[in-house]
Amino acid sequence: MDGMPHDANAPQLRTLLLTDLCDSTNLVESLGDSRAAVVFRDHDRLVLELQQRWRGRLIDRSDGLLLLFERPLDGLGFALDYRRGLDALGQAHRIGPLLARAGLHVGEVLIWRNSEEAVSAGAKPVEVEGLAKPFAARLMQLARPGQILLSSVAEPLVRRSARELGERGEALQWRTHGRWHFKGVPEVQEVHEVGEPGFAPLRMPRGDAKARREMPLWRRPAALVAEVVLVAGLVVGGWFITRPEPAIAFSERDWVVVGDLRNLTGQTVLDDSLEQAFRISLEQSRYVNVLSDLKVRQTLAQMRLDPDGSNLDRNLASQVALRDGARAVILPSVAEVNNNLQFSVEIIDPKTQATIYSEKASGKGIDSLLDSIDQVAGNLRGKLGEAIASIEQQAAPLPQATTSELDALRAYALAETSIIQGRFDEAKGLYVSALQIDPSFARAHLGLAMLAWALDDFDAARRHVMDAARVRDTLPPRDRLQVDAWQVETSPAGGSLAQWLTLAKLYPDHFGAQSNASWHLMVENRFSEALPHALAASVTQAPRRAYSLVHVARIYTAQGRPNDALEILDQASMAGGAPARSARAEALALLGRREEAVRLLGEVKPEDSAFLWMFAQQGLASLALEEGNPERAIRIAEQIRDRSSLMPDRFHRHFRLVSLVILSAAGKPADPEELEKLAREFRAVLADENMVARHEEMFRFSMLIYLAQRDGRTEFAARNLRWLEPESTKLRNRLVDKLLTVVRANQMRLEGRSNDGANLLRPQLDGSEFVQARVVMRELKRASGSSRDVLEQEDWLRAHRGQALAEVAITQLMQPLNVADVAAAGESAAATKSH
Repeated sequence: MDGMPHDANAPQLRTLLLTDLCDSTNLVESLGDSRAAVVFRDHDRLVLELQQRWRGRLIDRSDGLLLLFERPLDGLGFALDYRRGLDALGQAHRIGPLLARAGLHVGEVLIWRNSEEAVSAGAKPVEVEGLAKPFAARLMQLARPGQILLSSVAEPLVRRSARELGERGEALQWRTHGRWHFKGVPEVQEVHEVGEPGFAPLRMPRGDAKARREMPLWRRPAALVAEVVLVAGLVVGGWFITRPEPAIAFSERDWVVVGDLRNLTGQTVLDDSLEQAFRISLEQSRYVNVLSDLKVRQTLAQMRLDPDGSNLDRNLASQVALRDGARAVILPSVAEVNNNLQFSVEIIDPKTQATIYSEKASGKGIDSLLDSIDQVAGNLRGKLGEAIASIEQQAAPLPQATTSELDALRAYALAETSIIQGRFDEAKGLYVSALQIDPSFARAHLGLAMLAWALDDFDAARRHVMDAARVRDTLPPRDRLQVDAWQVETSPAGGSLAQWLTLAKLYPDHFGAQSNASWHLMVENRFSEALPHALAASVTQAPRRAYSLVHVARIYTAQGRPNDALEILDQASMAGGAPARSARAEALALLGRREEAVRLLGEVKPEDSAFLWMFAQQGLASLALEEGNPERAIRIAEQIRDRSSLMPDRFHRHFRLVSLVILSAAGKPADPEELEKLAREFRAVLADENMVARHEEMFRFSMLIYLAQRDGRTEFAARNLRWLEPESTKLRNRLVDKLLTVVRANQMRLEGRSNDGANLLRPQLDGSEFVQARVVMRELKRASGSSRDVLEQEDWLRAHRGQALAEVAITQLMQPLNVADVAAAGESAAATKSH
């Protein structure tokens, strides 16, 4: 039957719910960073639970939420449960009532995916627009704390369907709050309220500049009108006499571009050091975001300009700001004025390149400059809208936050530039020079630590982190949190997720924290929780957004959304710089485009990168296993084992284990001597309780024991498990504990205690379990004779093929087993149907 073609860009009728958590900034200031992070973590869990319960689609979040629902009742259900949940959350943390404003509206919206060109220019991958969105925002802004306001469109729809809530729906209280004029909305709108007794304010909202209640003339006293006219005349006249400088409509977490410093003193030591000091001072803010040097250089390259040879003056900095969505340009300068050194900044509107206002501070001698920068940065943050109390709380004096030695600061600034340019040896020398001038320069220690970590020198990374930690208390809050995260990251136990989440929550535009938080959540298979952090780290302003886009793609693959994954990987390819072949191959394989995936991985050559070639081979082995070609997988395993002998011990040990994983997945038992040899090596390296990333070696050793179990080597597994369990108890790493629970349950099966094993493993099946946890549960149920439960586990395996490909724990060590086991579950189902 022929009909009209469906227009993908046609307006769609949706229920919109916007919420705003009241006084969230004051909450953080009163609780402190650590306690606030715990509260926000629990808040995020509440939102995720309610989103799933009421089938909501989360579109955007910061201090508030924007959700879309198919049914108005679902939007109401979310809003009511969110109100109750916040109340319970406040009581649980003993912080008094937590309240949110909420606006509910039903209207048409446009939902579309932006073109690649638009995304590269700064647009979001998915847009939701239409008059319904700002109207719902106006409703939300009008609401009192704890109040749920509805539009005249939403109210009858919600009220009719509220009976589906049973007794709860019958107890709801409804109010009408009259007709209101909303800024930007041409027609007068009727506003309604709904709430539960004891939770809803049920009071007239307070109007503001964006919402005004319609009042009849008879309720406007003549005297009041006359007074208003008189005052208005005086105000207008006074404004023309004393009108202020124009201002930028700067909002919390807006971006600024810092231009190149104009040094009019002739003292070259100030060239890089003062600009770096000014950036550091601004970056202490949770209100103002500074576009990074790396991102500015990337934008200049996209403009086909030489990043090293371009002067970021008023004109060029404004062009960069417009491309990257920055609200203001700041031009710093230093000059000698009346025998004083004066540091000053101009704030520029990038659209007009006009100076909006300026700040300056002076002092005697070169030693006064850091204090002047502090003063200018503090005043600037205040003028941009940040509360004075917040500035005072977060601001550490620059000599304390960095160094009082300008030569050390200049060496540090040059090191940061060298890192951006990929000249790592030069950067290391400059960091060392900075520390020779000032050994207590914490940021230089942290720079060396991150450089060493990136180059796989874990011991050096840990030493430098410990050096930074010794002067931790001299740092501003943001830098202290970063040192805390790296301390845990480089510790034997690892498990730095909580620290990165804290930093990401308190500084939402700290892209490193968001990216690291998303990665650690992915490692734990908490894909839905990881997604918002990965998206936050992949916005246009993020200099390393390509890596976070690959995180997003892997999450989509794990969730069974391969087409979305490929779209995101196209964006990552345009952003450049991140290895994404494996992620693309996994999405292609999930779509059944196995030949393309094989061709893609086959393009990786060992001479390009031995490490990337090994991973590509691991992926090829997984594809061969999924295809039912164990002989090819075995050949690949042997190649991996042979070539790994050319690598350092740590990598040699890892890839020998990878080859054993592939062999086990292909049904070929491991050589007993190789098992024993690897076990001895793992025990030897794990004897060092202070080794960096000890938890990773413990995870690998657990995997070796699991392989032995799959081959039926019960005695080997029992003996090594007895050695490993007390070590894991001392370490207390969640990832290791998670795998060891699977291994313990499997050992119970081998020892004839299947029911005990199932009871041990069952709590882990919470949505974040490893695929192998379901494999072991299937075998436990098979051993206990429960065929129905066996089928249930196999159904789960077939439904989670994407997760089987995309689990990232310890460099996707379990992928070959996952893929082979899921493929076998599919064959089992096919055989059952054929009979």
